[in-house]
Amino acid sequence: MSEEEKETRQPVTGHVKWFDPGKGFGFVVADDGGPDILLHANVLRNYGQSSVADQARIEILVQETDRGMQTTEILHIDPPIGIEGDDLGGFEPAGEGEAPQGELEPARVKWFDKAKGFGFANVFGSAEDVFVHVEILHRSGLADLQPGEAISVRVVDGERGRMATQVLSWDASFRNQN
Repeated sequence: MSEEEKETRQPVTGHVKWFDPGKGFGFVVADDGGPDILLHANVLRNYGQSSVADQARIEILVQETDRGMQTTEILHIDPPIGIEGDDLGGFEPAGEGEAPQGELEPARVKWFDKAKGFGFANVFGSAEDVFVHVEILHRSGLADLQPGEAISVRVVDGERGRMATQVLSWDASFRNQN
């Protein structure tokens, strides 16, 4: 990117209107109004994520192009706030509303079916499945997971087995370690 292009980028704060990993793009709505801003999958991947939840808060750099406003870089993503969740089907962690407990652990997605609303991951070094509910993804700012995708998870023993209480993209886990 040339220095001139870098100088024309503007910071914007807003929320994700929608993002479809299958289509490879979505749109951001700026807090200050204006036209929707294109968010391409490549820009999201450069941030270290393959998806982002609808209504997630987002800070981006944008640039005017001949096709409209486009995101050139993601600075920060926060999960959506105050979205009513689904029943986790007996996999609720203790202390609902508390911060996720436990250490972030490296894992790989075994499979995830967005239509069913759940999937499983395996923590590195363990063959035991970890249940991942779509609501936990949304609370974590993600919308979907791909088989084989590297992630970080916080895991607790739930009523029906091991479950993720937080899921971060592999890259985001390094930015968000507490």
